[in-house]
Amino acid sequence: MATHQEDYAAPWYLVQCKSRQDERAEENLRRQGYQCYRPQRRYERIIQGRRRAVVDSLFPGYLFIALGDSANWAPLRSTRGVNRLVAFNGNPLAVAGSLIEELRQRTSHLDASLLLPGETVRISEGCFADLEAIFESAVGEERVILLLTLLNRQQRIELPLSSIHKM
Repeated sequence: MATHQEDYAAPWYLVQCKSRQDERAEENLRRQGYQCYRPQRRYERIIQGRRRAVVDSLFPGYLFIALGDSANWAPLRSTRGVNRLVAFNGNPLAVAGSLIEELRQRTSHLDASLLLPGETVRISEGCFADLEAIFESAVGEERVILLLTLLNRQQRIELPLSSIHKM
């Protein structure tokens, strides 16, 4: 089976997946050797009274695929989980590679083991979004304790790991 992953400069296209089958489509396309990207987001939900980390598609029902000029597009139509290649006037439209790179940077998951106590981080979501804080420690794998200066005092706050970025 010929692989399609060697062409990293190939243009990216948007694939519409069948309802709730984007993970299945990605898995089947990768098995066929296609380079795919399905941006994901990590967030916390209360499930059965407990906080749980959940990973979900950022764009449910869609994923990106890199297809070079020499790529065989025919198998896409019969790939399980794939509905169609998004097109305009019957022609698939390429997605800018810069958009894919930006999505990759914004959705990369931070690992608390990469942070050192005293390191400055930026809060990216919630009521403290865009503020800088000091990493103090990790609470399990999904939460962190930060020192945030509020009203001229350092306050300890606990946030999801997914809501901070390394400076």
